[in-house]
This record gives sequence, C-alpha cells and structure tokens, in this order.
Amino acid sequence: MAALLSVQNLKIRFGTSEAVRGIDFEIREGEVLGLVGESGSGKSATSLALMGLLPATAQVSGEILWNGTRSQTGSGSDGVTSHAVNLLREPATALRKLRGHEIAMIFQEPMTALNPVMSVGAQVAEAASAHSTSWTGREAKHRAIAALEAVSIPDAERRYGDYPHQFSGGQRQRILIAMALINKPRLLIADEPTTALDVTVQAQILALLKELQQQHSLAMLFISHDLAVVGQVASRVAVMRRGEIVETGPVVQVLTAPKHEYTRSLLASVPTMRTDRNRPLAMVR
Repeated sequence: MAALLSVQNLKIRFGTSEAVRGIDFEIREGEVLGLVGESGSGKSATSLALMGLLPATAQVSGEILWNGTRSQTGSGSDGVTSHAVNLLREPATALRKLRGHEIAMIFQEPMTALNPVMSVGAQVAEAASAHSTSWTGREAKHRAIAALEAVSIPDAERRYGDYPHQFSGGQRQRILIAMALINKPRLLIADEPTTALDVTVQAQILALLKELQQQHSLAMLFISHDLAVVGQVASRVAVMRRGEIVETGPVVQVLTAPKHEYTRSLLASVPTMRTDRNRPLAMVR
C-alpha cells in the first residue's frame, strides 16, 4: 500500500538561508509520525510546505506526494483516487480545495490563529461551509456545535457566539482542533499544539488528540521540540536538526536506544526527577 503522504528530497530556502536540506519521510493511513527537533531545525517550515502556505519568496524543491485525494462526493475512504499528486506542482485553486478538506493543521498559537472579532462558532462553521457549499447556514451551525461538543467545549450551543478572548488557552486549542477536524480530513498536522499550555492542560490536549486520532483512524504529523511529548502520541519519530532528518524509527526504539548523538543529546537535556540539581542542566549539542 502506498503511503498517504510521501516527502522526497524536500528543500526549502529563504534567500541565502537553507531551512530544509533534502529530507525524506512518509506517513501511512492511520499512522502518527512525530517530527521533533529544537527551534530553528526546519520543522515548521516543513509543515507550511505541506500545506502550501510558505511565502512566495521561499524557494522550494523536491516532491510532496499526496495519495489521499477524495472525489467531491467521496467521504472517509470512499472515492479516494489511486494516483499521487505532487502538492508542490498543484495550482493554488487545487491547494485551497485540499487544505481543510484533505489535510488540516493545528497551529501552536490559538490567539493568533483565531479571528479575535469573530465568534468561535462562526469560525468553526465557516471552516465547514468552505468545503461544503451546499450546506445552509443552519446546517453549518449544527455541525459546528457538534464539533465543539466533540472536543469537550462545555455548553457548546450557548457558547457558540462567544469570542476567543472569552475562552481559556486550553479551550482555544480545542476550538482549533474542532476547526481542523470538522471536515474529517485524512491527515492532521499538529504544529507544537501544546507549547503555550501548562502541564495539566497539555496532558488533556494530548489525550484528546490521541482519542480523536484513534476514533477516526486519522493520520497525523505531530511536531514538537519535546521527545517526551512525542512519545505519548506517536508510533514513529523523525529527529530533525539544522534542516536534516538525522534519525528515524519506532518511537520506543528512538527513545530508549537512540543511535544518533544529537538524539541522545536531546534526551539528556530533559530534566527528570533523578536529575542532580547541583549540576548544570545538560545542553543540546
């Protein structure tokens, strides 16, 4: 079976700076791949390339092959085309149809991603109606409320008309998840979805993502700088450094027996209950 998404020799350059240097990875149906690395390693640039959201000034080459395109009448696994399309060569109109419908993304800063002067219910409903033009406003609202309930927003119908600032950080992240999943995409890209959250809320969001992924057999690219967080949701992990993938493998293997020095350095830099507080924290090398 072909991979749902296959990235081959992807290179991204901003002016004279090479952000991504010829990486390869693939994601299969229902699989969660963790992409981990420190800030500036090229993780977010990679995710934006997959979505076709890089600025026009970026120079991108390689292939991003997508095998999961559904027909307009298809849903779930029905109506899936058998041939791959290279997203880097698709016109803007085709990418707009793909984004949100086939591939969706959760961004790490919900207050930036959400429109502050538009109610959250209207934003979720808009995400749905953008890909289902036959829906009436009432239908879109009904589905938006159901999506908010699915991510455990309390009293979703009453809070449909509330604005982003009226929700907590964890609730805003849940709203973004509702927007991303309302069209039942085949692949979800989660770019540092728990970075700005405290530990308790972070655990709740991770548990929610894992539950939704299993319920819908959703393929996911989970991006983080934290190997421990990736270990909670991913089945495979790719470690990225300075625009290159230096190690990839099953998450248990990479976390317990890392082969690359950089991966070992990342693991060692995370303090534990056994860390000697009298010694300086380990640095990523």
